[in-house]
Amino acid sequence: MGFLGQIYTTLFRRTSTFALTIITGAFLFERIIDEGGDYVFHRMNEGKLWHQIQHKYVPKEDEDE
Repeated sequence: MGFLGQIYTTLFRRTSTFALTIITGAFLFERIIDEGGDYVFHRMNEGKLWHQIQHKYVPKEDEDE
């Protein structure tokens, strides 16, 4: 039995494990796409985002008070 046969036997033979595999795969795919999109957005807009330029526009509060 090859590698693909073992994967079939482990993950896809029973309906319950097949459904769990699909749900887990969809969740992981969503997380990868979400984090990857955020990474690309932040790289393309580096130096333009509010948390990077906030110090130019918001006066610093005195720490003595």
